[in-house]
Amino acid sequence: MINLAEHIRSKSLLQLRDYFLAGHKPVSDDLLQALANDPRQGARKLAQLLHRRRSEKLKESRRLRDLFKLEHELWKQGIRLIAGVDEAGMAPLAGPIVAAAVILPRRYKLPGLKDSKKIADECKRAQLAHQIKRDAISWAVGWADVGEIDKINVYHAGLLAMKRAVESLDVQPEYLLVDARIIPHCPYPQKGIIRGDSLSASIAAASIIAKTTRDQHMIAWDRVYPGYGFASHKGYPTASHLKALQSLGPLPIHRKSFAPVRALLGSAPEQKILFQSKMAGE
Repeated sequence: MINLAEHIRSKSLLQLRDYFLAGHKPVSDDLLQALANDPRQGARKLAQLLHRRRSEKLKESRRLRDLFKLEHELWKQGIRLIAGVDEAGMAPLAGPIVAAAVILPRRYKLPGLKDSKKIADECKRAQLAHQIKRDAISWAVGWADVGEIDKINVYHAGLLAMKRAVESLDVQPEYLLVDARIIPHCPYPQKGIIRGDSLSASIAAASIIAKTTRDQHMIAWDRVYPGYGFASHKGYPTASHLKALQSLGPLPIHRKSFAPVRALLGSAPEQKILFQSKMAGE
């Protein structure tokens, strides 16, 4: 009977790479050892690569387990339907606030799931959002438009968007985990978690859906109002946005109560962005 080492040596390096790398096949300790002892340098490098990939996978599995710690505590109490709630768009000078509410299934594992602000790649965020929407027990978004932001202030508009997201869920939640605040006039038990998008998988999932939904909305506005760069900065007060605002003037989608816009209009009172308990800025 051929042993494992002989079997490995009977395969070409291309066959080994195709099988283990392209196919993402599981790798045992014995197999790694056989590759590490192979006289071919390419096989030994493959062993190092597979070992590193397995270590990274284990590290990611532990990270995801820790990210579900708050949810696991509630699940152990018999609470099954937990909605994570978060918003995007508190700081921009233009566009709405978008909030999302997401109920994830138990034992859910999605590699790469994290606070949307820690995902720099827009394509990766979009892929995660698509997968979350497919896998979630329920998800929904809520909006607060520019008029509401100017009327009731950005902090309360954010709470309003969150409330609307929860109310739009097609499955009634039993408990809410909310990023950094408590949603008023909401009938469900809830807990506000400082830096919740980094500590709760459900809130992280909500942050991704809120962020990607708002980004797509601002990209659509870029086609309506060319020259402002909304597809790039999404309404945030970047240098290029401020320059465009100065040269082209405010638009209907600009927040009139925010200082740079208010200064150009010279009418609406300045709105101070009061995050209160919300410590993590966007």
